[in-house]
Amino acid sequence: MLDFDLLQPLVWSWMEFAIRWLHLITAMAWIGSSFYFIALDLGLRKAPDLPVGAHGEEWQVHGGGFYHIRKFLVAPEAMPEHLIWFKWESYTTWLSGAALLMVTYWAGAELFLIDSAKMELEVWQAILVSAGSLTIGWIVYDFLCKSKLDEKPTFLMVLLFILLVVMGWGYNEVFTGRAVLLHLGAFTATIMTANVFFIIMPNQRIVVADLKAGRVPDAKYGKIAKLRSTHNNYLTLPVIFLMLSNHYPLAFASPYNWVIAALVFLMGVTIRHYFNSKHAGKGHPIWTIPATIVLFIAVIWISLLPAEHLGEEMEESSRPLSPSEQKFASADGFEEVSDIIMSRCSMCHARETAWDGIGVAPRGLYLEHEGEIARAAQLIFLNAGVTNAMPPANVTYMEPEERRAIVKWFTAASKG
Repeated sequence: MLDFDLLQPLVWSWMEFAIRWLHLITAMAWIGSSFYFIALDLGLRKAPDLPVGAHGEEWQVHGGGFYHIRKFLVAPEAMPEHLIWFKWESYTTWLSGAALLMVTYWAGAELFLIDSAKMELEVWQAILVSAGSLTIGWIVYDFLCKSKLDEKPTFLMVLLFILLVVMGWGYNEVFTGRAVLLHLGAFTATIMTANVFFIIMPNQRIVVADLKAGRVPDAKYGKIAKLRSTHNNYLTLPVIFLMLSNHYPLAFASPYNWVIAALVFLMGVTIRHYFNSKHAGKGHPIWTIPATIVLFIAVIWISLLPAEHLGEEMEESSRPLSPSEQKFASADGFEEVSDIIMSRCSMCHARETAWDGIGVAPRGLYLEHEGEIARAAQLIFLNAGVTNAMPPANVTYMEPEERRAIVKWFTAASKG
């Protein structure tokens, strides 16, 4: 039977998996409903028999039946008895994402969040910057939307893009590359969910309350909600890219990852513009296809630019160990484990990889020095000790006794 010292990281890993699964499920539900309603809204058609206040209608076929849908631009004359609200998809996606951020990046701050070569931060300071930036970002964005700029939606969208680029640059000055894109995605997703929670849903409740009270709802509430919904529409695809980026070091490990993110936001605009125009019956803006391809090629080119601060990163690897790192570095068996990692793992997990086909260290994780090995102790334990996930397909022939040595070392350090 596993003792607590070995069980704790296994339970923690499964908890992270469960939260990630929930996050994916709810994100699919939110994005699916968002895309559906945008397409529906743009595809509405006028009809001679529309009731008073109706903006348009749409006939759809799915699942062996036909659907007849009508949209009221402000509200119908009477409140229907049965009304479905679309909100929990957004809320649950953000809450599960926030939990995943805490479990992965806050709890693993020394490995995944803090980059001492960029800024010396205590764990609590890094967490404060992480959480505070998401809050401040929403406040700035909301202020812009509530200003007179709401009458200039295109200019407002440009300012939103500039805000996102500035935040990406700022994150890159503080956090690890992996945390940069993840936080930029969380920053964007926070804006999107806050739009639903603070603006769209309250405005819809005002309209419903007016209907129940026999008052004519003010059209301005629908106009405000429409602006925020449009922003969410164009931000969705970049958020998906940013959330997937932590699996691709070529995206997050580049010193120009914030530039890559900026180009991805532009690709989100070109892709959504194509589909929005198509659904609205305004033709097929073919120019968006080559534009998107050019932007993606630019992303690939930027990802291959050399890191000017590579020497600084190498120097950082020799910095004094933190107390948690020292615990693993001084545990019985560390010297043997270091030799194992150097011989079985470091040809890929290196700043200059030596394995054909591997251009960038997987997950941006370097295992070339004792401090880096100690810092990644739990990952090594989970991926090369209790499981054979690493090396992939055991291409470097890690022996069973070597895996047992890793487990023994981790156990000794955990009890120390």
